[in-house]
Amino acid sequence: MSRPFYLCVLAGALLSACAGGPPPRIDDKLAIDVPDNWSASNEMQNTVRLTRPLGVDWWREFGDKQLDDLIATGLANNHNLRASLARLQAASAAHKIAGAPLLPEVDLNLQNDRARRLFLGFPFGGGGVPSSTVTTYGLSLGVRWELDVWGRLSAGDSAALADQQAAAEDLQAAQLSLAAQISRAWFAAIEAEQQLALATATESAFRKTLTDVRDRFRRGVRPALEVHQAATNLANAVASAAQRRDLHAQAMRRLDVLVGSYPDGKRPVAAALPQKLPYVLPGYPSELLQRRPDLRSAERRVAAAGCRVDAAVAALYPRLSLTASGGTQSLDLDDLVDTDFRVWALGANLFEPLFRGGALRADVERQQARRTEALANYGGAVLSAFAEVENILGSRSQLENQRVGLIDAAKHAGHARDLARERWQLGLTDFLTVADGQRRAFQAESARLSIDRQLIDNRIDLLLALGGSFANTSTEEPQ
Repeated sequence: MSRPFYLCVLAGALLSACAGGPPPRIDDKLAIDVPDNWSASNEMQNTVRLTRPLGVDWWREFGDKQLDDLIATGLANNHNLRASLARLQAASAAHKIAGAPLLPEVDLNLQNDRARRLFLGFPFGGGGVPSSTVTTYGLSLGVRWELDVWGRLSAGDSAALADQQAAAEDLQAAQLSLAAQISRAWFAAIEAEQQLALATATESAFRKTLTDVRDRFRRGVRPALEVHQAATNLANAVASAAQRRDLHAQAMRRLDVLVGSYPDGKRPVAAALPQKLPYVLPGYPSELLQRRPDLRSAERRVAAAGCRVDAAVAALYPRLSLTASGGTQSLDLDDLVDTDFRVWALGANLFEPLFRGGALRADVERQQARRTEALANYGGAVLSAFAEVENILGSRSQLENQRVGLIDAAKHAGHARDLARERWQLGLTDFLTVADGQRRAFQAESARLSIDRQLIDNRIDLLLALGGSFANTSTEEPQ
C-alpha cells in the first residue's frame, strides 16, 4: 500500500486525542438567595453532639439485621431499580455511539465481480454477438474521517457523556429512594403489627368487661343500660381489630413488593420499633446541590443541553472530511497479495450547508430553548429540595412535642381507666365513665405507637432529603 495511505491512517489514529470530555459544572445563577443555615435547624444545631460519620448504608444505624437483609434483597431484586440500571446501560451505549464519529471509520472490503460485456458493431466473430466474460478480485482497506474543526462531534460526545452521568445519578437516587421506602415500609409493618396486637388485646378486654357487666345485670346489681354500653364498646373494638388486620396485611404486602417477592404478607417482623435513631446534622443549605443525586442529575442534564446548543451552532459551519483507500485488484485471486497489483485513492471533501429552509438555525433555537427548560427544571428541583429539608426539620420538633404529650396522655388515660373500673366495681360511678376511660386509653396508646413510627419516618426522610451520606452524625434516644 502507498505511503499517502499510511499517512492518512496515522492522522486518523491521532484523532483519538480530540474526543470530547465531560462538560464542566454549569455556572448559571439560579436567582435563589440561599441562606447560610437552615431556618428550622438552629435549636437542633445547638443540641447535637457530633460523633462518627454516617455511611452510604445509613439504614444499618438502626441496628436491625432483618432490615439490612431486606434492603440488600430489594437492591438486588426490585424491578423499578432494574429499569433504572437498564436506562444507565442504554445511556452508556448512547455515549459510545455519539463518540464513534470522532474516530476514523475503517472498512475492509473483499470484492469479487464477474461481468459479461458485448462488443456491438464489431465485424469479427461468427454467428451471434461477440462477448467477453471477465472475473475480477479486489482487496482494499478504506478510511473515512470527518475533521471536527468546529467541535460539533466533540460537543455531541460531551452531551451524551453528561446524559450518562445523569443516568448514573438517577440510579443512585433510585437506590437511596428504594432503601428509604423499604425502611419506611418495614417500620410501618412493625407498627401495624403492634397496632393489631393492641386492638386484639382491647377487644379481649372489652369482651371480658361485657361478661362482667352481664353477670352483674343478671344478679340485679347493674342496669340493662350498662350492658348495652359495654356491648357497644365491644362491637367498636371488634370493628377496630378487623380494620387493623386489613391495614397490617396491606403493610406486609407492600413490603413484599418493594423487596421484589410475591406479596403473600407472611414475612415475620421485629417485635418493637427501635428506640435509638440515627441523627444527622443537616450541614449547610449550599451543600445540598452536591449531596443529592437527583440535583446532580438535573445539573448534568443542563450541561448536556448546553453541549447540544454548541453542536447545533457548529452544524452551521462547513464540514471537512478525508477519505483514503488502498489495496490490490487483479483478475486472479492469487494476485491479491502481490504488491504489483496495488491500487490506492485519496480524497478530501468540503461540505457547506447553504439552504435548508431555516432548519439549522431553528435547531439552534430549539436546543437553546431546551437548555432554558432544563435550567428552569433544575432551579425548581433545587427549591423543592430546600423545602423538603426545611419541612422535615420543622416537623421534627413538633413530632417530638406530640410524642411527649401522647406519652403523658397514654399514662394518664391508663390510670383513669383503672380508677374508673375500680370505682364502678364499688358502685361509686356509672359504667359510662368506665367505657369512656377504656376507649380513651386505647386511643392514647394507639396514638403513641403512631407517633413513634412518624418520628422514625421523619428521620428516614431527613436522611433521604439530605442525600443519604453525611460527615456529621450522632445517635439520640426518643424521650
